Amino acid sequence: MQGVGFRWFVRERARRLDLAGWVRNEPDGTVAVAAAGPPERIAALRRALLDGPPGARVDELVEMEPIAAAELPNPFTVLT
Repeated sequence: MQGVGFRWFVRERARRLDLAGWVRNEPDGTVAVAAAGPPERIAALRRALLDGPPGARVDELVEMEPIAAAELPNPFTVLT
């Protein structure tokens, strides 16, 4: 998934949901997201990612796996 401003969209949405984690571009053009928080907030982020911001194209969300919040930055950040 990729689009202009996508990482910033993810960061802002995750911060509004008070999630820990990060978003980054991958070398193959996809975007990786690691997020931790209450299940209902993770579900809300997932729904937002499926829609994406205006101008973005989201083809699919590939995988989800549990991750400990202590392993992730807080507040949610964009990695470069």
